[in-house]
Amino acid sequence: MQRTPVSSSNLASVGYDRTSQTLEIEFQNRSIYQYFNVPEGVYNELMQAASLGSYFNDCIRGAFSYRKVSR
Repeated sequence: MQRTPVSSSNLASVGYDRTSQTLEIEFQNRSIYQYFNVPEGVYNELMQAASLGSYFNDCIRGAFSYRKVSR
């Protein structure tokens, strides 16, 4: 999945696959996680958030099933 670099102290890059509704996040520590069944609207809100880290913590972490992809 191709990810877009983002400006965040916590997140390094973010990718999204519309077909599978999979959100992929690379954190600044280089670990990569995939979150499943994430609506496209949540992805769009994340990418437009004033603080991506805060949006992630408030709306994504703990709300979706996930798996660690690397590191």
